[in-house]
Amino acid sequence: MFSLQTIFGKGDKFYGLLEASAGAARDSAAALVQMLATRQSAVSLDEFTLARRREKDLTAQISRELVNTFVTALDREDIEALSAALNKITKAISKFAERYSLAADRLGDIDFGARAALLEKAADVIRQMVAQLRKGMNLEAMSALNDRLQAIENEADRLLLELYRDLYGGRHEPIRILLLKDLFELLEKAIDRCRDAGNVVYQIVLKNS
Repeated sequence: MFSLQTIFGKGDKFYGLLEASAGAARDSAAALVQMLATRQSAVSLDEFTLARRREKDLTAQISRELVNTFVTALDREDIEALSAALNKITKAISKFAERYSLAADRLGDIDFGARAALLEKAADVIRQMVAQLRKGMNLEAMSALNDRLQAIENEADRLLLELYRDLYGGRHEPIRILLLKDLFELLEKAIDRCRDAGNVVYQIVLKNS
């Protein structure tokens, strides 16, 4: 006969799966920073492909475990929502890497580093927020992390506004404007995905605190 501790212990495995998923998102962002730092014309997508596969596997595993687990540490809908939000981060990063690889030889003079660094910071905050769930519903600690995430997003918005100002200044060819606008907005979208995941975590804590 199983004890309540044993039953709830099985539910705790979702913390580990969600933490692994957040870690995959952070690793993907770090790989992007490294890729952009090298500024090579021939870009390898291997790390992003592996990170994306890892994320998909974790998402699928979480879905299976939700079916097979009687008691979960968090509400099932919250686990599903957070898993989906984390999955979208690596998806957005992978999409940027794929698009960038198609035009890397024509973008050697463009610095994506500042925005990519913000993405890495945002992904790391998400990793910390997900890890905090296991420690308990500490609203104060989660609010501090969420404030950091919002500050990162605000800085990303400021940089995007500067980009628009530069693009519309008349010094770029039309095709180059379209290319840069697409790539920078994909980076912005990846940061927004981090914000979305952060909102899910924050709402979980608000509901349970």
